[in-house]
Order: sequence, then C-alpha cells, then structure tokens
Amino acid sequence: MRAYIVGNVAIDETIAVSELPVIGASILGTAGGSDLGGKGTNQAVVMARCGVPTTLVAPVGWDARAETIRHYLAEEPLQSDLIEMQGTSSDVSIIFRLPGGENAIVTTTESAQSLSLSHVARSLSTAGQGDLMMLQGNLSDQATRDILEQARAIGMITAFNPSPVRSYFSDLWGLIDIAFLNKGEAQALTGTTGRDAAEYLLSRGLREIVLTLGSDGATLVNRRDSIEVPARACDVVDTTGAGDTFMAVALASCGLRGGRLDRQAIEHAAAAAAITVSRQGTRKAFPTVSELETILK
Repeated sequence: MRAYIVGNVAIDETIAVSELPVIGASILGTAGGSDLGGKGTNQAVVMARCGVPTTLVAPVGWDARAETIRHYLAEEPLQSDLIEMQGTSSDVSIIFRLPGGENAIVTTTESAQSLSLSHVARSLSTAGQGDLMMLQGNLSDQATRDILEQARAIGMITAFNPSPVRSYFSDLWGLIDIAFLNKGEAQALTGTTGRDAAEYLLSRGLREIVLTLGSDGATLVNRRDSIEVPARACDVVDTTGAGDTFMAVALASCGLRGGRLDRQAIEHAAAAAAITVSRQGTRKAFPTVSELETILK
C-alpha cells in the first residue's frame, strides 16, 4: 500500500500566550518557534515515519516560504510533489499556545484553495487499487470532490479528516470509506456526538468512523462493532498535530499489517499521539522513526 496525502503545507509560527486575544486588545506573547506544518503535511510526515511509502501532494506559492518548505520536507522519508501556484503565497499557520497545552490556530489557505484535480493528476497516475487516499478540509469543494471521485475510480481506500469544518462536507460522505472526527467536528457535521454521530455517518455509506475524544480516548465504530480505547496518560504540553498523528498512525498500523482498522491500530495511534502532545511544536513533536517502530511492533 502506498499512501497519497493531498492537502496543504504551511509554515507554522507558534506564539505562547497566557490567554487568547479579544477584539481590540493587544496582549504579550513569547515566540515558540517556526516549523513545517499544515494538516496534510503533518499526516504525510507521520505516515512516512511509520514506514509506509508516502506521497505528499501539496501546493506552494512563489515565495521564500516555499523554499523553506522544500528544505524541511527533504529531511523526511517521503516523496513530496509540490505544485507551484503562480500568483499565490505559500500558506502559513499562526498557533496561539495556551499554558495548559491547548491551542487556537489561524491558517491561510490561498494556495490550498487554488489546487484542482488537474494539478494532482500526474501524481495520481502511479496510484493503484488498494492504495490509500487521505484528505482534509483545506481544499476547495470542487477539488475535494474531484479527487475523491478519482480515487474511487482507481479503487483506492479513501480516508477523510473533516477539519477545518466546511459546509460542503455533508455532500461527500458517499465518497468516503473512513472518517476521523473529534467531538466538535462530529457535532457540527451530524448534529450529535458519540455513537449517534457514528451511526449517522454509517447510514451515509461510510465503512468506519473513528471518534477522537482527547483525554477520554477514542472510539472505532463500524457496522459490526464499537471499540473504545482509552487515552495514554501523559503530561500535555502542546496539542498541536495530535489529531494528525493519531489518524496517520492508525491507518499506517492497519495498512502495514494488511488489514482493516482494529483495536490494535487505535491503541498504536493513542500511544503515538501521547508522544506528540508531550512535546512543544508541530513536526518536531511528532514521534521519531525509531519511536514509531517500537510502537508498531
């Protein structure tokens, strides 16, 4: 199995704050560093570190940030197909990190929103039946739909993380095999949470749903079973990228074992996410290749 992740790539700029700013207020913060980010890129980096052959397809602008992005990606064990979008700027995320490790993120999507199926056609020409397509919520409505339809035509497994939440997601469920949602996303997209949210999505054609619940663990739901897995105890420093780590490791775990999502995959994902939240930053906080090798054993 090869994983194809089509999504955004950004430079993450982190600022540590004691509270979030409100309208009209100026607050003080501490620079928390700069690193590679973007939900699609986060998932691709972790997937590749798990040992799964991985292709990241992501748009960049014509600017200095694009060169920084290329430099960072060259350090990772993945194939990066960066699409240069003329007249746009590479995307950037500003992360406000609170003392307890929680965060609020503002992300630009100018490059991501410019991507279309025609831009990724060359990369997908090598994909085959049984390969994995992973998408998130940063692309346009049309691009997301077109890429999912193309993946289905090829016979790929489609996995979707509906974040950030967009209004058009409700029209996509029939094209998706697996979805990973947190509590807020489930509420926004289905009007309910927990098992009721999973049942709603199963009725729309999905094969498997993973509900991530932070410190309350995660639940895997399919048409046969519901499996609850507790979170791993850890000291939470920074939650940035935890959900991306969880999704990538869960899918890598079952893919490397040649099966479908199961309890072991969710347990592996929980262990990896606990490492991510115990460290500051984005890419720098992700489990290393050796750490993931130990987890996936």
